[in-house]
Amino acid sequence: MIARRTFFQRAAAAALVVGSTDFGRAQQVPNSAGTEPAKLKAPAGACDCHHHIYDEVRFPPTERGGQIIPNARVEEYRLLQKRIGTTRSIIVTPSAYVTDNRVSLDAIEKLNRNSRGVAVLHPSVTDAELKKLDAGGFRGIRFSISDRGKSATSVDMIEPLAKRIAALGWHIQINMAPDQIVALADVWNKVPSAIVFDHMGHVPQPVGLSHPVYGVIRKLVDKGKTWVKLSVTYDNTKDGPPGYADITKVAQAYVKAAPERMVWGSNWPHPNETTKPDDALVFDLMSKWAPDEATRNRILVTNPATLYGFPKS
Repeated sequence: MIARRTFFQRAAAAALVVGSTDFGRAQQVPNSAGTEPAKLKAPAGACDCHHHIYDEVRFPPTERGGQIIPNARVEEYRLLQKRIGTTRSIIVTPSAYVTDNRVSLDAIEKLNRNSRGVAVLHPSVTDAELKKLDAGGFRGIRFSISDRGKSATSVDMIEPLAKRIAALGWHIQINMAPDQIVALADVWNKVPSAIVFDHMGHVPQPVGLSHPVYGVIRKLVDKGKTWVKLSVTYDNTKDGPPGYADITKVAQAYVKAAPERMVWGSNWPHPNETTKPDDALVFDLMSKWAPDEATRNRILVTNPATLYGFPKS
């Protein structure tokens, strides 16, 4: 605990430095449409709780790895931060790196320790490796199992790894199809760690809130150890930009039910999208998803500080 406080103290002094430049200047951000800055002013310490970093030169993918997204290094991500006004972030190791988390570990350090990480691991990970990742700023592990043929992890890994990381105070992060989430309801009730559901649990459209996945996640949230990432899921919208009306209804329902369990994420550099969204427009959706300023600040600042261990001040 003492070591972690020291980590926080080092981060606190630099927490608001990134993103303090002029937001009024139009600038093209790689892997993002549009050039205008976000209209919604981000509160101090606002956190983007879901993005990826790729660096093919310094961290080439393994033989089993997938496609590297170009122009998605830390340098390009800083441009996005300037555009939308966030200063903290959560780096999720992308599938292209399988279980090699070095690119995320390096990015946390480069971003002045204003970032935390979510790793991809197998049960073979050693306790020493877990401690190294913890010291480097990692706070969770991700299971992305929507496409079983390409997934680096599997369902049978969830419970044993959840037990391993619970002692560190980490969480498991779940990226699965809605029917998969529903089918594994018993697993979610058994794991000892906290749970974070990516992309609002991929509530499908046009079924929307009447799909069982919303009820499963809501029950878990009400038990007090589950969180939801509010982010646009491009494969689960029929309405699309600029308003994403169907996704907005889902986000508003989650926020109304449990604002203390919501965080927001950009999903930059949008690895599954050939047509990149306008990230400023997507960030501005928060003014509709959480119209109350105090609630928005809770989702963008206070909740990430609690979940990922950022300084509270």
